[in-house]
This record gives sequence, C-alpha cells and structure tokens, in this order.
Amino acid sequence: MSPMIKTLRVDPKKGFLTPVLYKPSPHCDARPKDIPIDMIVIHGISLPPGQFGGQAIEDFFCGHLDHSQHPFFETIADLRVSAHLLIKRSGEIIQFVPFTERAWHAGVSSFEGRTRCNDFSIGIELEGTDELAYEEAQYHQLAHVISLLRHAYPAITQDRIVGHSDIAPGRKTDPGLAFNWDYLKGITA
Repeated sequence: MSPMIKTLRVDPKKGFLTPVLYKPSPHCDARPKDIPIDMIVIHGISLPPGQFGGQAIEDFFCGHLDHSQHPFFETIADLRVSAHLLIKRSGEIIQFVPFTERAWHAGVSSFEGRTRCNDFSIGIELEGTDELAYEEAQYHQLAHVISLLRHAYPAITQDRIVGHSDIAPGRKTDPGLAFNWDYLKGITA
C-alpha cells in the first residue's frame, strides 16, 4: 500500500478528501436539504476519447477546456460537467467538488425508482475507456476511497456502489466492460 493511500482522510462536514489536489469546478450546486449521501457512481472518461494524460479532463471539469485543441472538444463545448473526484491512470486523485455539494456527473438518471441521482450520490471518474483495462493503481485508490467514503457517509452500502451505466442505461456505458467489479469488491475493505 502506498504512503498516499495510508494518509487519505475524508472530512464529512467540509466534504473534502485530504491530502489531494483540489481544483474547484463551477459545475456544481447545493444538494437538496435533508437528503443523505447514499450512493457512489463510478464513471470512466478520457479526453480526447481513448487518449490518456494531459490536462483536458481537468480543464473540462473546471470549465476552461480549449475547444480548438481537438475536433472532439467542439462536440462537448456546451456541456457543463464535473465529478467529485478523478482518479488518473497513475492513481493520482484530484477533487473538483466537495462531497457536501452536488456535482453534475450523473445527468438524467434513476436508481431504484429515485431520479436525479446527483442529489444523493458522489461521482468518481476514472481516467479510462469502456474497452481498455483500468490500472491497478486506480483500483487500489478507488477501493481505499470507497472505504473512507462509506465510513464518512454510512448510508452508502455495498449495493449502492454503481456504474454510470446502472443509473443511465441505454444512455451511458461507463465504466464499461473493461471495469472489473469483482476485483474491486475483493480489495475494498
């Protein structure tokens, strides 16, 4: 286990994972009052699609992606999207929205008859694609973060850790067939 994993902490009142880089996103708002955080949604993203590294994901979530840098970026120019966390291929974690606020990650969504999943979930993006295997470092960081979040927000049960495809079927496919749910469950404490 890396030293970074051992030192991570969640402050449930302020909504921060520390010590990780915080890049505030404008793509968030207040959660509805009196609705507990009770779900984690796992996503996959790469910008441009299929390419890893660089700053494009961070710039996209922070609202300053240079749309002239790649033809694909023009197709997402009007989107206002964020996540609470991004776990890069290296295992580095970046936070964009405090857990206490509503990140705009789920879009039109429902789970067990409840709509608007952004209201009650934490969105975690993994740098990756539906088709390529995620990195070992990402799984280990994700497993550790899930354990910390479940401790900080006890309404998050194992059956409420889902993929974007589970809450937006037919519209979203991430984290994709390459994501190994059994492996994640096996390493999550």
